[in-house]
Amino acid sequence: MTNNDENRPAARPLALITGVGRTVGIGAGIARQLAASGWDIACTYWTPYDRRMAWGAESGATEAIAEELAAHGAASAAIEADLTDPDAPSRIYDETERRMGPVTALVMCHAESVDSGLLDTTLESFDRHFAVNARATWLLIREYGLRFRATPGTGTGRIVALTSDHTVGNLPYGASKGALDRITLAAAHELAHLGVTANVINPGPVDTGWMSPEAQKGLAGATPLGRLGTPQDTAHLVDFLCSPQGQWVNGQLLKSNGGLG
Repeated sequence: MTNNDENRPAARPLALITGVGRTVGIGAGIARQLAASGWDIACTYWTPYDRRMAWGAESGATEAIAEELAAHGAASAAIEADLTDPDAPSRIYDETERRMGPVTALVMCHAESVDSGLLDTTLESFDRHFAVNARATWLLIREYGLRFRATPGTGTGRIVALTSDHTVGNLPYGASKGALDRITLAAAHELAHLGVTANVINPGPVDTGWMSPEAQKGLAGATPLGRLGTPQDTAHLVDFLCSPQGQWVNGQLLKSNGGLG
């Protein structure tokens, strides 16, 4: 996915969004919303992960997302990256800066998520979850902090990460997301001197193709608003946090789940 206009207005800020591999995903929804709000977008994705999942890889997804972003006037670039590789975050920033310029907002939607519990989680799966969900989050934030430079007219920097509190039957995912929370919230304090805010969003269960009809019915019924969450619900909150109006919200773990649980 490439739509890089070197003559784009200098004042248009750039968001780096991880985990944008499918058109129905939360990452893609956030990319569309930020593009509509005046951001340029750099995205990461990792096709082998989607191939391992029940939904499979989506052919042509990066191109389709690029077209949608362009319709909002956004320049964009997609970078395939395996976040189990500890060198991937620095390479992502190198390529983003080369193709797009400096990053103003870091939005982390990437995840390793394979269901397993206390008794059947393997060492390989546990380590992979922590490599992607926790270690890569730390390295992405560290790289952001080392490289961030406030750009006149674009406001302060922003870090937003997506989390989950689901642990029962989903141990390595939930535990590694708990580590992600702490890493991200630390940035709200440790990067404060840069004028950067950092927040975590728990979007609750969002149906992006992984729910069974039974899960859809049960979760919708358990939510006070009587429906499932959508990528757009999460995207609206990310958009606010990345806006000038959201600059006073910092160091928070925010639930955006319709009141579920």
